[in-house]
Amino acid sequence: MAKIKTRAQARLRRHRRVRKKISGTPEKPRLNVYRSLTGIYAQVIDDESGRTLASASTIDGELRKEMKGLSKTEQAALVGKAIAERALAVGIKQVVFDRGGYRYIGRVRALADGAREGGLQF
Repeated sequence: MAKIKTRAQARLRRHRRVRKKISGTPEKPRLNVYRSLTGIYAQVIDDESGRTLASASTIDGELRKEMKGLSKTEQAALVGKAIAERALAVGIKQVVFDRGGYRYIGRVRALADGAREGGLQF
């Protein structure tokens, strides 16, 4: 069996394994999370039609002003609230959470908690 060479390859392998089971439908789309060193990105995706229904990130123009002076975890919580607000505006109340192969701690958990505070159910 081949060894995994990098952390990024290991994350992608975990993500593929999770994505075998998780899929977004029009009624219950997938809330996908991507975490980089500097930011965090979230998308609500309908996998059947292949469309992104809502998105939010730390580089978003509207949220950028609020991010100054906050820790990365606090920024992730703000992104979670923003994605929940935008998803509710499109008429989405329930989602399937896709952690993207990351562990459910830190920024990923803060984003999920922020989305729950904003009104999304998962």
